[in-house]
Amino acid sequence: MLPELFWLFFFAGDEGSALKMDMICFLFLSLVPVYSRGQGVYAPAQAQIIHAGQACVVKEDNISERVYTIREGDTLVLQCLVTGHPRPQVRWTKTAGSASDKFQETSVLNETLRIEKIQRLQGGRYYCKAENGVGVPAIKSIRVDVQYLDEPVLTVHQTISDVRGSFYQEKTVFLRCTVNSNPPARFIWKRGAETLSHSQDNGVDIYEPLYTQGETKVLKLKNLRPQDYASYTCQVSVRNVCSIPDKSITFQLTNTTAPPALKLSVNETLVVNPGDNITMQCSLMGGDPQPEVLWSHSPGPMPPNSLVQGGNLTIWRIRVEDSGYYNCTAINNVGNPAKKIVNLLVRSMKNATFQITPDVIKESETIQLGQDLKLSCHVDAVPQEKVVYSWYKNGKPARFSDRLLITRNDPELPPVTCSLEIIDLRFSDYGTYLCVATFQGAPIPDLSVEVNISSETVPPTISVPKGQSTITVREGSRAELQCEVRGKPKPPIIWSRVDKETPMPSGTMTMETYDGKLHLESVSREMSGTYRCQTARYNGFNIRPREALVQLNVQFPPVVEPAFQDVRQGMGHSVTLRCTMLKGSPMKVATSVWRFNGSLLAQPLAEQQDYSELKVDSVSRETSGSYECSISNDVGVSTCLFQVSAKAYSPEFYYDTPNPTLSQKQSKNYSYVLQWTQKEPDAVDPILKYRLEVRQLSQRNTIQTFIPVKKMEKGLLLEHILPNLKVPQSYEVRLTPITSFGAGDMAARIIRYMEPINYPNPTDNTCRFEDEKICGFMQDKMDNFDWTRQNALTQNPKRTVNTGPPTDISGTPEGYYMFIEASRPRVTGDKARLISPLYNITAKYYCVSFYYHMYGKHIGSLNLLVRVRNKRAIDTQVWSLSGNRGNMWQQAHVPINPPGPFQIIFEGVRGTSYEGDIAIDDVTLKKGDCPRKPIGPNKAVALPGSGVPALHSPCLCGPLTFFLYVLLR
Repeated sequence: MLPELFWLFFFAGDEGSALKMDMICFLFLSLVPVYSRGQGVYAPAQAQIIHAGQACVVKEDNISERVYTIREGDTLVLQCLVTGHPRPQVRWTKTAGSASDKFQETSVLNETLRIEKIQRLQGGRYYCKAENGVGVPAIKSIRVDVQYLDEPVLTVHQTISDVRGSFYQEKTVFLRCTVNSNPPARFIWKRGAETLSHSQDNGVDIYEPLYTQGETKVLKLKNLRPQDYASYTCQVSVRNVCSIPDKSITFQLTNTTAPPALKLSVNETLVVNPGDNITMQCSLMGGDPQPEVLWSHSPGPMPPNSLVQGGNLTIWRIRVEDSGYYNCTAINNVGNPAKKIVNLLVRSMKNATFQITPDVIKESETIQLGQDLKLSCHVDAVPQEKVVYSWYKNGKPARFSDRLLITRNDPELPPVTCSLEIIDLRFSDYGTYLCVATFQGAPIPDLSVEVNISSETVPPTISVPKGQSTITVREGSRAELQCEVRGKPKPPIIWSRVDKETPMPSGTMTMETYDGKLHLESVSREMSGTYRCQTARYNGFNIRPREALVQLNVQFPPVVEPAFQDVRQGMGHSVTLRCTMLKGSPMKVATSVWRFNGSLLAQPLAEQQDYSELKVDSVSRETSGSYECSISNDVGVSTCLFQVSAKAYSPEFYYDTPNPTLSQKQSKNYSYVLQWTQKEPDAVDPILKYRLEVRQLSQRNTIQTFIPVKKMEKGLLLEHILPNLKVPQSYEVRLTPITSFGAGDMAARIIRYMEPINYPNPTDNTCRFEDEKICGFMQDKMDNFDWTRQNALTQNPKRTVNTGPPTDISGTPEGYYMFIEASRPRVTGDKARLISPLYNITAKYYCVSFYYHMYGKHIGSLNLLVRVRNKRAIDTQVWSLSGNRGNMWQQAHVPINPPGPFQIIFEGVRGTSYEGDIAIDDVTLKKGDCPRKPIGPNKAVALPGSGVPALHSPCLCGPLTFFLYVLLR
């Protein structure tokens, strides 16, 4: 410790014995942990949403709802700032703007939600849910309003009406302008360069039609006059919201303006043969301006073997799948589009089927002499009604008579089915009947189906073979379900599931087999259940289906819990480990094997039906380790894993309060107060101490110390001061609890040096601009030039003399400050604006303190503004100073009481010439009032060589004061 003590004295320098005593106390206290009693450290989650993306504006609407407005295509970034201990987990979800819309989008587990190139459909309400297991979760929301303006569409409509009692007609023209936008667009109509207004003359009306308010505006030209033939422009605007520019569309109205007209070269229904080449011509018969002709196909896209040239559509080597409706549309935005539709049918035949229907009047299901019998034949064809059916008996055309009838379109059968009906069946009617389907005059092959009628033609029966009613297979293997069909002819078998409303493995609700066998490859546990096999009505008897049931049992390995369990217990205590089978087939433990650190253990004596247990009599270093239970149900094995130890759980770092940091700018050091609680301290033996390891991120060396503790309780807040951290370095901190068992679980975090701003604690919260991030301040993109961060080592050596500071407020050449350069190309009145981060309101009054340097005979002005974020951003000037103030740093205290979230803005205004450089440093924002008796300036610091004596105000602000606050609060 002596080298560290010497180091502190050395850097105390000439500040006096008081500072030396402060530093000695500081060093002493840094070695002692500080305790905060009680469970109050554990706090439920709280959340707040802020934006950090390309927002146009964040406003409050009329129901005090936060609305985040963003332009379509920009990047949305929302941050969920959370507090609570332990640190809450964040989950983002989204619903659309309307309460009736369903929940959308996948939730995101991150404190920052980022959406690149946001689209209009991604607008809506975004929810941030934070939970840490203490109390109820915190849920905050913000509505994201995506702004956009599409190109407008202008259409023209004309009406001509007779005027009673006169011999002339009135012609009225409606110019209809439609646009999609958010917010609703404003419409401006122009004739040439002249802006039109409603009822500016008797011939002009402007109105919004019903049901399209805010999206459509109509310009009505009544009883068209010669002067109405002109160029009309519809201009749409969202008033530059989100910097979206206006858009417009122009139409030239003439005395020849007319809607399109079309003529088709083919019939509306066109039947062709496969392989043909066809051309459909769609000719324009009128329209001004010249209409655009488009072809489309429904359903589906245009065929790949097609070509559109103007109004001509050519399809080569046409296929059956090219059938459908072809639409020819002509559009010129005058009147309604002209449309012609061709229903193109490509001849085809497939799927020839038959049905045998016994006498339905006598409710018979068998073929009997003396009763009626009907044979039905059907093919799937295009066009269906052009199919010609022919019947043959024993190879010869069937002779029709009073007992042999042929009918089409039987209402009890599919459309265009041909039936051969035999009245009073006789022995001579037995034979082979052939049904032939033909497209007459077309090169389409005939389809036929043959039916044999004899005394051996009997209806089907169906059954499950012996021993096949229940099929048991292992998951991943092949299964075969079988139903036997007897009868003549044998119909196909249709399989379906009985106990589950799920599709078959093929993806369809039914599967068809011709041999009665259903083959299932690589079965899964979800395929278990009852399957139905039944006879099909086609290619067989048209009677009530016969059916049977087959049960499929799929055996699969056990599903166990816990898959992993971390078991903690004090030394000498016993624990019982249980591995439970949740699911499995069969649902019974056949064997269980326990291993410890890979070595086989003696088997438990008694095995239960669905779980296995192992008791560890005494937890010790020797019995701590990995326990593995492998459970088998004769199909497969699953494993439970237990990690048993007396190790302490990891610490839980305390994040709720801002990092208590003390920075000594002159010595380039800062200190950090590390705070934590212990997770479940009573689960294991008492914690004796903590091992603390600190490593600067840019180095490999680690400094290790031990922090002793007294009795540990759940919720107890511990604190430890980390001194001598280098500005602006970051550090990795590792904290490990140690019990009589040994080291527990380690917790790590990164400590980053930040110039603290808006900290609620009365500690050093000054932004000194030492880091390139300049405490989150940003340059205003709308000003004339920027503030510059510099120090005595980086400033321009040719900088104008007699203006600007030589160093920052500390007087050291390494110290940084913010600076505006008044030399060329700057001109009088140019402004540079530096904008702070957005601060959320946590107090009624704040005090902004800062140092300024305004030296030079051409000094302009330094202004302080407050920007309040409410319905819109409002900038209010709260402080201003102009002119030469001498070659010294001076301090200002400015009280503010913003009504909502706010930012502070430093605005430097260039004076009349180049000797007008202005600088600022050490900006502080604190809650509460400013000092009551400022010495105007409150504090002035003379710079080296200025000839002005240094002024000092008494201030109790040493490190001892800071850490006494931490210790005693």
